[in-house]
Amino acid sequence: MRSPFVLAAFVALWLASGCALIDRYFLPPPEDTAEELYEAGMDAMGEKEYYDAQGYFNKLKDRFPFSPFALKAELALGDAYFLDGDYLLALDAYKEFEALHPSSEEIPYILFQIGNTNYHMFESIDRRQENIKEGLEYFYRLEETYPNSQYADGARDLIVKSRRILAEHEVYMADFFWRTEQYGPAWHRYQYVVENFSDVPDLRDYARKRAEYSYFEYQKTLSEDERQRIQGSWKLWLKKWL
Repeated sequence: MRSPFVLAAFVALWLASGCALIDRYFLPPPEDTAEELYEAGMDAMGEKEYYDAQGYFNKLKDRFPFSPFALKAELALGDAYFLDGDYLLALDAYKEFEALHPSSEEIPYILFQIGNTNYHMFESIDRRQENIKEGLEYFYRLEETYPNSQYADGARDLIVKSRRILAEHEVYMADFFWRTEQYGPAWHRYQYVVENFSDVPDLRDYARKRAEYSYFEYQKTLSEDERQRIQGSWKLWLKKWL
């Protein structure tokens, strides 16, 4: 005959296991903490699973907006978009971080990444270069405001590359006008390169020669009065650069 104590212990164990089964199948699982979501996102980043990382970071921001990990997630979310090649969303994330945390110690990195993301959006020299122009604005801000930042040298390097892209675009457009015998617009474009891109000497020198050719061809299309008026300003401009 079993002892009543053994029987009671058996019943208690059965009830406990039954409750555990009920909890498992009918109660919602415990939610991840902010730290667990952040760590899961960073693990996904390490595995280059950027889409999964974006999910974890966005979930963290939505569920725990006031957690210290939410700030880290906002920054990491921009990086996840950037590394995934989703540059528009990366720009939005970085700019949102700057707007919400203007005094953060991460601002130099944010300024660099906004510029860098814009630089990566470059497609071809024949298109409008609005992203390159915006990127330069952020590189200049970084260089002027945080000249000793670890990102300043990288910004200076991309400033040089971005400036060359802008100069090449202007020369491309000037050449297009020249080929289509639109000598007035060609002349103005070449002039613009000479006056604004002395830091790109090969393109500046090319544009100076082409400006001379364009000017003389342009003169042929003008009336005598127009020719005399423009010739005076042209001589002053040419004297400046000789």
